[in-house]
Amino acid sequence: MQRASNSTTRFSDRVADYVRYRPHYPESMTATLQEAGILDRNTIVVDIGSGTGLSSEPFLRFGNTVYAVEPNQEMREASEALYSNYANFKAVNGSAEATILPAATADLIFCGQAYHWFDPRKTREEFTRILRPGGSIVLAWNERSTTDPLQQEYEQLLRTHVAEYSRVTQRNINSEQICSFLQPFPMQVIALENSQEFDLEGLKGRMLSSSYSPKPGEATYSVVMEGLEQLFEKYQNNGHLTFRYDTLLYIGNEKNA
Repeated sequence: MQRASNSTTRFSDRVADYVRYRPHYPESMTATLQEAGILDRNTIVVDIGSGTGLSSEPFLRFGNTVYAVEPNQEMREASEALYSNYANFKAVNGSAEATILPAATADLIFCGQAYHWFDPRKTREEFTRILRPGGSIVLAWNERSTTDPLQQEYEQLLRTHVAEYSRVTQRNINSEQICSFLQPFPMQVIALENSQEFDLEGLKGRMLSSSYSPKPGEATYSVVMEGLEQLFEKYQNNGHLTFRYDTLLYIGNEKNA
């Protein structure tokens, strides 16, 4: 996959929509990782590409110390404001390829909705440096459901009217590439159900939170918004619709061998 040259700044003007409309991770995620034997309350978590902190939040609530590594200043500052009440939250101005953390910092490296922006070779070298012996790597995505009719039409709307979507979507990353990245760890994949409830404003906000979404004034903006209005009218019930995801966890750990 070709990575955009402005991957560290492309969300800068979408922070408010990102905070308000992006999905959180399911409550079952920390319990699932605990059952897999790779998370307890003493686990030191390094959250790479932490953005506004959505991916750090489950671990903060679980009681973990979290180093939230985020190169985008606006998103990092938003996370610092949102999670300032957690003494165990440590925002770090670094990247996947250069976290600036000391060696052997992490028991668990977590990447939520972020790996597809990284340079795989440089990132794997950095992960090897900061991961403690016996540690784990989890790459996670809130993938829009491929079996849900609304999501199938939403996907088609993107592919028809948003040219950049096909270049930057995380769906360009396949399981074989992730498996290769996680080596020498064997890969385990776990899927969890997740969803959001939106009114029409929320559905539009969800679209606008994406880096590839057209902005007001751009040529395709009105076409995309009209398409969303049609989808909302078709699938809404009492003024709301359900936006369904499969939260996919790709786990690399020696324990899976």
